[in-house]
Amino acid sequence: MNTPPYLAPGSVIGICAPARKVSPEEMAPGIALMESWGFKVKLSAHLYGAYNQFSGTDEQRTSDFQDLLDDPKVNAIISARGGYGCMRIIDKLDFKEFRKHPKWIIGYSDMTVFHSHLQRNFSVPSLHAAMVHSMGGDRCTVEAIENLRRLLTGEDIRYSVAHSEFNRKGRAEGILVGGNLSLLYALSGSSSDLDTTGKILFIEDLDEYLYHIDRMMMQLKRSGKLSGLKGLIVGGMSDMRDNAVPFGKTAEEIIEEAVREYDYPVCMNFPAGHVQNNQPLMMGGEVSMIVEDSASISILHNQ
Repeated sequence: MNTPPYLAPGSVIGICAPARKVSPEEMAPGIALMESWGFKVKLSAHLYGAYNQFSGTDEQRTSDFQDLLDDPKVNAIISARGGYGCMRIIDKLDFKEFRKHPKWIIGYSDMTVFHSHLQRNFSVPSLHAAMVHSMGGDRCTVEAIENLRRLLTGEDIRYSVAHSEFNRKGRAEGILVGGNLSLLYALSGSSSDLDTTGKILFIEDLDEYLYHIDRMMMQLKRSGKLSGLKGLIVGGMSDMRDNAVPFGKTAEEIIEEAVREYDYPVCMNFPAGHVQNNQPLMMGGEVSMIVEDSASISILHNQ
C-alpha cells in the first residue's frame, strides 16, 4: 500500500469538477471550511465552466484533473460534486507523476470510478467522503466532515453502527474497496474493474429500482466478486424505487440473499454514501470490522 502523505497546516487541496457543473455559491462554504482547517485551496481552471450538464468538455475536465495530479504543490484533490462524467475522462489521464508522488483523491458517488481505478492499478488509498458541494448547508453532518479532516491528517477513526437484523456476526481485517454499486457494475470488465478477493467490500447506492439492485448483486455474484470476500459493509441504500408490480424485497433483503451462502461478516446500514451522515472511509486502507449485536468498523493507518 502506497499511502499518500497526510496533510498539515499549509497543505494544498485542489478542487476540480470532473463530473457535473457547480457554481461559486455552492463552493464557497466548503472552500471557507477547508481554509479554516489551515489548508490552502487551488481552484482548477474550468471549475465554474459549463458544457451541457458537465463543468466543461471532456478535454477541459481532463486538463483540470491532470493539472492537479501533476502539480507537486497539491497534496490532495477533492471533487466539487458528483453526478456523471468521471468515466468519460479516466482513460485520458496520465498517472505517471501520481504514481511517483501519490496524493489523496477525495469524493464519493461518481468518484467511485477513481477509487476503483486506483485500487486496480496503483494500490494507492483514497477517501470515499463528502465533496465540496456537500459541505454547505445541511447536506452533510458536522461529525462526518470533521472525520474527513481527521483522516486527511492521519488520525485513526472508529465507528459504532447500530444493530441490523440483516447483519452477520464475525470479525475481519483487510483492505477496503468499493463504492457506489451502480458504478462498480458499470466498471465491470474495464481496466478499472475491482479485484475483491481477500478484501472487505463496501457498497451503497441511490435512487435505483429494486430489481436493478438485484441484477447488480447477481452480476457481482456470478463474476465471483462476492465469494472471496473477507467482509461486506453496506452503506445507505437511499430512495429506492419499485415497479407497479412490487419486487417484493427491500434492498437490504436483496443483498442479504445474495451473500447468504458465504460465511464472512456483514454490516448493514453503515452511515456512508448518499446520506446526510456520510462518514468517510479509506478505500484501499486497512479496515477492521467486528459485527456482534452492533457493529464496529475501524480504519487503521498502516503504512
